[in-house]
Order: sequence, then structure tokens, then C-alpha cells
Amino acid sequence: MTPYEGYVYAYPHKTAYRPLEPRPPLREVWAGERTEALFLYLHIPFCEMRCGFCNLFTRTGAPEHLVAAYLDALERQASAIREAIPEARFATAAIGGGTPTYLSAAELTSLFDLAERILGADFQAIPLGVETSPATATPDRLAVLASRGVTRLSIGVQSFIDAEARAAVRPQRRAEVERALAAIRASGVPTLNMDLIYGIDGQTETSWRYSLDAALAWQPEELYLYPLYVRPLTGLGLRRRDWDDQRLALYRAGRDHLLAAGYEQVSMRMFRLPADAPAGVEYCCQRDGMIGLGCGARSYTSRLHYSFEYAVAVRHVRAIIDDYVRLPQESFAHANVGFELDGPERRRRHLLQSLLQVEGLDRPAYKERFGADVLDDFDLSGFADRAWLESAAERIRLNPEGLAHSDAIGPALFSARVRELMDSYDQR
Repeated sequence: MTPYEGYVYAYPHKTAYRPLEPRPPLREVWAGERTEALFLYLHIPFCEMRCGFCNLFTRTGAPEHLVAAYLDALERQASAIREAIPEARFATAAIGGGTPTYLSAAELTSLFDLAERILGADFQAIPLGVETSPATATPDRLAVLASRGVTRLSIGVQSFIDAEARAAVRPQRRAEVERALAAIRASGVPTLNMDLIYGIDGQTETSWRYSLDAALAWQPEELYLYPLYVRPLTGLGLRRRDWDDQRLALYRAGRDHLLAAGYEQVSMRMFRLPADAPAGVEYCCQRDGMIGLGCGARSYTSRLHYSFEYAVAVRHVRAIIDDYVRLPQESFAHANVGFELDGPERRRRHLLQSLLQVEGLDRPAYKERFGADVLDDFDLSGFADRAWLESAAERIRLNPEGLAHSDAIGPALFSARVRELMDSYDQR
């Protein structure tokens, strides 16, 4: 079994979503759901460049008039959501993409204004994370973010070595990265997260540690270590090259390096300083009870995940965005594309969300929620046989070697229904 079957960012993946017929009204979708402490996710599908490994829903080079039209569409969507779910209140929020700071300082201000004015989000009172990039983390944009209550900034650095960045088709220079990091620290936003990638063509354990040390010099509160994936329709995927795969060795080297530096491991990818562990609301945008705003955003109730169409290829992404900005307000009052979770799928989602974290799955909590023991619902013996799993009366968790194989364990737990839908999805 390869350790790198796929990154389980969310379950089920968007490639398992299908058009909903008939399209259910949001008022019905959210009927009976808890709405007093929701997650608000705002999606900005624009970037200044497209990295070779990127399979996100995003487009580059969006002209100013398209950004303005997109913000107008967000306002119409927000109004439809507020009308359908007037009781919605938000306990945490994130702005992702794409690159949200592709927007100018004035456009970011407009984004915050519409979310506060229409949806009633109080960004000064809740945890709020925003993604940025080296080229767009400018002092004027960061000043807006800091003044509007942003508590966490995440920046994709990937590598501090220019040659490795170029190998990942990310045309950036270290000097630009350092300027951005200095600006973020000067902004006063309390939590800095950096994303780094291992498995880049030509990368060695020595160069990997060099990037880790360069990141540690900024004392980030969080670090995410991502294995390089070469996916269909991405820049690297279209090159049809074989990549030297030393990812598992590089993962272990990175993990051990960060643990020795005083970080704690939260999942295969996430590491954080213990003193800066989140209080109250864990930063995660994949829980049930999420309202997504934007054409690439997902929304989650306990029984339905929904969004708009998904694509990676440039022409399809552009077509979806162009359609989105033309939608009238009434079109936003329904769920369009999605996946309905029955009882077994809800149990499976809970298992995946818990098991792939260092803390693992709380067995009594699972039984209280679902009325059965997790080991009666799921056969995990194959992972135990590989010595990846630790099982006790109170908790089931992956050991360090199991965590290293999270990208194999996660996909292995997908249901047959989800695998069939993903396999039959028309990549575009």
C-alpha cells in the first residue's frame, strides 16, 4: 500500500457531489439544524499565479471588473442566505481561496462589510483565519485584516530555496517570502501559519531541513507539512514526469525536526506550539454546521453537503465563475450540487475526522452519538495488523507510524458509494 493514496481534506470529496434534483430550498435544508454557533467560510477564487501542484478551484489574472462582479454576487448570495436562515449566528470564520489577499485593501474592506452587514458576523469577537501569499501579503492589505479582527494568517511558502520553488512551478523568491513574513509579524495578527511542501523534485533531507529552519526562525505558531501530490489537470500533472518519491523519509525527518523544536503534532500535516493551542473553538473549516459563501465554498449540515460545480481546468473554472457572477439573488436560495449523508455515512465521516488526528477517536463519545461501538460499525483490524493502530476502552488512535500513513488510511475508509461516485466523476 502506497503511503500517498490521497489527502482526506474533507469527506466526502467534492468529486462525489452530484446535481441535486429537485434543488432543495435552503430553508428546508437547514430546518432542524443547530444554527447558533456556525462556521462561516468565505471563498475568493482568484490567485496571482497558479502553482504547479495546485488543484484548487481558482483562476489567475482576474480583471478588476470581475472581482467587483464577484463581490456583488457574494452580496446577493449573503442576502439569500440571511433570508433563508435568519437565525444563523457564527462562532468562527475563515476566508480562503484561491488567495483572498488577491483582493485590494479596498476590496477586502468591502468583503468584510458585506459579511458583517448582511450576515451579522462579528469578526472582532470570533476566531477568524485568512489565507495569503508572499506576493499579496502587503502592509496595506494586512492592515485591513488586522483591523477587522483576523486572528490567524496562513501563508503558502512551500520552500525557502528558490530552485525548489521553481521545480514546484511556483515562481517566487526567498526575498519576497521574507518581506511578506516580516509584514505579517509587524501587522500584529497573533497566529502565523506556514505551509511547506516535501517531495519536490531535487529536494533532499538537507535542503528540507534548511527550509524548516528558515521557517522556524520566524517562530510560527503553526506549521503545515504537505507531501507533494501530482494531480490530474495541474501544472505538474500535465508535464507527465516521474518524480523522485522520498516523501515518507522527508516526512519523518520533518516531523522529528519540529518535535525536537518544541512543536506538538496535531495530525500528519499540522504542528503547533503547545502554548498557542486554540482556546474554545478549534480552527477547522470541515465540521458540520458550516455556511459557505462563494462559488467554490462548501456548506455542511448534518445530512447534506452542498456547493456549486467543481473544476480544476482553467476554462471550466472560468466558466463556473462567469456563471456565478450572473446569478440573480433567487438562484442562491437553493442548494445546487451536493451529497446526502445517510446514517452510515455520518458515522464514517465522524470516524475519518477523528482517527486522522493525533488525539484519535473517543469511543464513549462515538457510542453516545451513534448508539454503537465504533469497532462494531467498522473493521479496523487491517490497520491494527499493520501495527498502525492503538485501541483502548476509551480511545482509538493512530500511532506515529499510522499517522505517517494517514493518506493511505483515510482513502481506505471511504465507503463503496463514495468511491464509485469519485471514480465516475468527469475530471474537468
